[in-house]
Amino acid sequence: MNMDQAELPSHAIYRQVRENVIGLLTERADAAGRGVPACPGWTVGDLVHHLVGICARVIGRLSGQGQAQAHGPAPEAAPSGESDLAKLLIRWAELGECLDRLSVEVALPRGHILAMDAFTHELDLRSTLKLPPPAGHPGYPGMLAVVIDGLSEEVVGRGLPSLRIELPGAHWIAGRDRRPAATVWAPGPHDLYRTLTGRRTCAQITALSWSADPAPWLPAFAWGPFSPPARPAEEPVGC
Repeated sequence: MNMDQAELPSHAIYRQVRENVIGLLTERADAAGRGVPACPGWTVGDLVHHLVGICARVIGRLSGQGQAQAHGPAPEAAPSGESDLAKLLIRWAELGECLDRLSVEVALPRGHILAMDAFTHELDLRSTLKLPPPAGHPGYPGMLAVVIDGLSEEVVGRGLPSLRIELPGAHWIAGRDRRPAATVWAPGPHDLYRTLTGRRTCAQITALSWSADPAPWLPAFAWGPFSPPARPAEEPVGC
C-alpha cells in the first residue's frame, strides 16, 4: 500500500469500490447469506442491499427523483439467495453508471461520506470472505483523511489534547493543537483505517504502539456511526 500515491477524488474511489465489490460477489453469489462479523446482524446480502439503497437515494437527491425512478425504487428487501444477489449487483452497476454521469455534471454533496461508507464495507466484505486486504487500493489515502477528520472532531468535542497518528511515511494530527500530547503508531494503512471505523476493540486499539497511556483518547474512537465492538470482529493484519 503506497501512501505516496495521488489522492483520487471521491467519485473515482466510489466507482472503484463498486466495481471491486461487484467483481468479488459475481464470482461468489452463494455468499449472500453469510454473516458479516464487522456488521453484527448483517449478511453479505444485507451489506449489498445497504450499498444499493444508498446509491439509489443519492441519485434521487441529485436528479430530483427522475434518474432514480428510471431504474426503479430503492430495494425493499435484502436478497435471500444467489439469484436475488445477482439481480442486486446488476442493479448497482446500472445505478452506478447513472451516478458516474451525474457526478460529472454536478458536485456530489457529501461524496466523501458516500465513498467512505462504500470503502469501509468493501473491506468488511473482504474480511468476511477471508480475502487479504487490497494492496495498493486507491481508497486508502483519501478515506484515511476522511476518518481522521472524524476522529479529530471527536477529540476536539471531548476537550481532549491533540493526538499524533503515524504510519510508515505518513502522519496526521487529530485535534486543534499542533503540539500533540501523545503519538499512536499503526503498522499500515489497513489496520489504521479499520481502527478508525469501529472494526477494532478498545483492547486492540490499546495494543497499538502508544507514547502515553491511551485511555484518555479511547472514547474518541467512537465517532459518527462508528464504535469499537465489544468483541473482536477481525484480527489486525499488520499492514
